[in-house]
Amino acid sequence: MTALPPAAEHTRAEVCALHAELLRWNLVTWTSGNISARIPGTDLIAIKPSGVTYDDLTPESIVVCDLNGAVAEGRHAPSSDTDAHAYVYRAMPEVGGVVHTHSPYATAWAARNEPIPCAITAMADEFGDDIPVGPFALIGGDDIGKGIVATLSGHRSPAVLMSGHGVFTIGPDPKAAVKAAVMCEDVARTVHLARQNGPVERLPQHHIDALYDRYQNVYGQRRGTDS
Repeated sequence: MTALPPAAEHTRAEVCALHAELLRWNLVTWTSGNISARIPGTDLIAIKPSGVTYDDLTPESIVVCDLNGAVAEGRHAPSSDTDAHAYVYRAMPEVGGVVHTHSPYATAWAARNEPIPCAITAMADEFGDDIPVGPFALIGGDDIGKGIVATLSGHRSPAVLMSGHGVFTIGPDPKAAVKAAVMCEDVARTVHLARQNGPVERLPQHHIDALYDRYQNVYGQRRGTDS
């Protein structure tokens, strides 16, 4: 084991705490799902341990790995998805957090191998496009990571539905990736419910573009403003 930088303990605590959000928003069951984060200023990531219940997670139980998935610090084995997460961090240096869930509505779309069409304004705001489907890949290696990167590279969406598997989301930090997972499930449910009464039409692209630009660049509180 190598000596960890000071930022590692903060990141482990943050990753531990964020797992409670997966439970809060009903995105996971039992020990499924995981969150990881890049430790700032390092080539290390912090990730959930494999098979440990959410109630038993502590900052000390969060495993620190290098960008090849090798354990640098931790008394537990890391998540079985570690190689996939590590591949994403290697290939996408702008990514600071990765989340994986089997949230039911979004995973139902993944089971159908079907993207979620950008049919509502909330989806245009957050994702700027349809939520795409990535290729099927077996758990345990970096094939899932390769599929995530291939699907999301150059795509506005921070979420991908991995065919027959579940949801992966990315963000500049782990909280942003968790938000994307929450919103992915929300829009998956809404569009599913809408389809029960008939076909759902995608919003016109120019409206999607305008909504996405407003949400990303205007919406919310901005530094340097008076209100």
